[in-house]
Amino acid sequence: MRKNIIDTDLYGITAEEHSLGRSNIEVVKEMIRAGIKVIQYREKDKKALYKYEECLAIRKLTEEAGVHFIVNDDIDIALLVKADGIHIGQEDLPIEKVRELVGPDMIIGLSTHSPEQGQDAVKRGADYIGVGPIFKTYTKKDVCDPVGLTYLDYVVKNLDIPFVAIGGIKEHNIAEVKGRGAKCICLVTEIVGAENIGEKIKALRGMMK
Repeated sequence: MRKNIIDTDLYGITAEEHSLGRSNIEVVKEMIRAGIKVIQYREKDKKALYKYEECLAIRKLTEEAGVHFIVNDDIDIALLVKADGIHIGQEDLPIEKVRELVGPDMIIGLSTHSPEQGQDAVKRGADYIGVGPIFKTYTKKDVCDPVGLTYLDYVVKNLDIPFVAIGGIKEHNIAEVKGRGAKCICLVTEIVGAENIGEKIKALRGMMK
């Protein structure tokens, strides 16, 4: 499973503050109904107990639907709810130490923003990498400047590792990202902030074709 974790078209991420008043559970149900096969739980500002309880509920939903479930940053919660994977950033614990904690089977994804970071992720055993932010994004408060399409082009041509393109991607520019070689693409606010999540996902897939 670690080898084909993001062998899919769209990668979903929760963002309750952008979800038009809907809970993460409601949004995840809509994503699953629309055929999303990978969902990451990312809530930076919530208390640990609240995150744990939400992840327990989402783990149950994803497991029943055959959807891969990734937890962002919180290794303890990922282990407790038996998530399929953990996603970490450049300033989180080293991949090697995360692997010691989670064991041989859990997927480890790593956010990267440059060729050097991408190369390093491959060498150190990441199962997949996040490539971005491709465009300007306001979803994350501590995000770096956009890397543009140049880094995406580099990854497509030079790195042999599964990756997800992320950051500022919308319906109007998803075709460009897909055309540059990204097979798996993440859109956060474009999906969770849609009035009709199912229709939005259908439209995104149409643009990708």
